[in-house]
Amino acid sequence: MNSKLAGFLVASAALAGTPAQAQDLRLGYLPSSAGPFATLSRTNEIAAQIAIDEINAAGGIAGRKIRIISFDTAGKPDQAVVGLRKLAEDDKALAVIGPLSSAECRVVFPAGERIGIVAMSMASSAPKLAEPFTYGLRNTSDEGYMFQRVMKTLQEKKYPIATGSIAYATDDVISKTMGEAVLPSIMKQSGTEVKGSVTFQTQAFDLAAQASQLKALATDVIGVGSGPEPAIRLAQELRRQGVSGRLIAGSTVGDSELARRMGADGNGTVIPGTFYPGVSGKAQKFEEEFIKRVKAAGLERSAASQFDAATYDIVQFYAYAMKEAKVTGDAARLADERTAIRDTLRAMKGYPALEGPISFGKNGDALKPVYVLEMQDGRWNLIGTYPAGS
Repeated sequence: MNSKLAGFLVASAALAGTPAQAQDLRLGYLPSSAGPFATLSRTNEIAAQIAIDEINAAGGIAGRKIRIISFDTAGKPDQAVVGLRKLAEDDKALAVIGPLSSAECRVVFPAGERIGIVAMSMASSAPKLAEPFTYGLRNTSDEGYMFQRVMKTLQEKKYPIATGSIAYATDDVISKTMGEAVLPSIMKQSGTEVKGSVTFQTQAFDLAAQASQLKALATDVIGVGSGPEPAIRLAQELRRQGVSGRLIAGSTVGDSELARRMGADGNGTVIPGTFYPGVSGKAQKFEEEFIKRVKAAGLERSAASQFDAATYDIVQFYAYAMKEAKVTGDAARLADERTAIRDTLRAMKGYPALEGPISFGKNGDALKPVYVLEMQDGRWNLIGTYPAGS
């Protein structure tokens, strides 16, 4: 981990134990410094802190400040459960930001249900993970919901989609779900003939064999189910071998730096996102502050990702719920106040978030706008917009 960012995270954790802040309202946070989606998690806490600073500067919650207590899961589901229990039982957090991945949410959500504390993910998008639980929420949308809008946009723009193939990682929950369920199902629903698929491991460096198989299939589009890193390696190898098929994917590859890192190799790639800074002055202001803080932490970021925006909004959701429920942070009322936060969030309608107006569906997922983005020469261009719930 970058040393400056590590210092930032350590400082956040250290503040958690200072007596002067004993009366502050605590939010737990489960970042992932390792694993297949570590690049997506790396800057989320900076986004969360922007929200914390804004809320506290405006008077906090009935005069009480909010602060974050972090527990690094390293992207491991078992560690995520340990972290949830520590934050809930030892640190007496009112609610938890995260975890990031679907694999972590799969075990954290049932644990949170047993404890009675809301955990809200900023990135997990495997279908129906939050649906069985009342305390499990996701400030994300189902990958099927988002990828349908990718295919619809391609159809409307009359891009070639008659044939397709799929490349996906098998060692990650959401990547495998994308490759075996979401991508083939929706591509077929859109009239695309899926001619075949190839698989790889997330850490695989040499993807020449997979690219050769995809070249032989010679399809109009290639659906990618993975995190950002293998997607970059795959794009590079495909172009090296002269494969011109358009890459399409879900939000699992949605690192804000993906276009810059892929460069010309990624030209034509189309993905869905739930954040676009041009949507409002509020979103632009957030991104400007985010980039300033990221640079101060010594990280290379030219834009905020949808996961950064989602993390910022999670903190704002919690602040809204705490105000509405008149939360005090009193240890004797902790269980009741955690439940009041849950009930307020589930009843929330059209909250004016960075990403657009957001509510939560009965399945625990956010109903969000979808922005369809196309990569060209290291930049993302907006080619389709779908209102929340459309």
